[in-house]
Amino acid sequence: MRTHIDAQTAFLNDMSKSLFRSFQQMCDLNIQLVQTMLEETTLASKHVLSTDRQSELLSAAAARTQPAADKLRAYQQHIARLAADAQVEMARVTEQHVQNTTRTARALADEVARDATEQTERGLRAQQEAARQFSDPFMRPGNGAAQPQSTSQQHVPAGAQQAGQQGGQQQRSATTH
Repeated sequence: MRTHIDAQTAFLNDMSKSLFRSFQQMCDLNIQLVQTMLEETTLASKHVLSTDRQSELLSAAAARTQPAADKLRAYQQHIARLAADAQVEMARVTEQHVQNTTRTARALADEVARDATEQTERGLRAQQEAARQFSDPFMRPGNGAAQPQSTSQQHVPAGAQQAGQQGGQQQRSATTH
């Protein structure tokens, strides 16, 4: 059981490390995108504020649109690459741990089956012994067969036995008087 739990723990630890690395790379990419977009916005704002004519304003805004779109496309490609890399890493971690985890799970299942079989056999022996003792009420466990009790004392309640003795004494005293 412990070996299987250790194998599962190692698998989950490696999987969580892989996921955390992927998450960290995604956060770094998002931070980089935000920094780039802020720089682009700052440059575009300076350019717009420095223009004197309205026609220059529209051309400055149009000139900044294409680089921003290119950067967003590159961001989407990075996200797709990170997702693919994360998937490959999780598959690698799973492949690395699947043999050990499967082996320990199989060993655990075999151990549980063996214990269950032993418990079943013990229970069956106990039931057979109880049935044997029930079918032979004169057998005492441990010291062999018991001596049969006299028929006059068998299955007679204690109160009835005392009353019978008192009745016998009364009959004897009536016949002697």
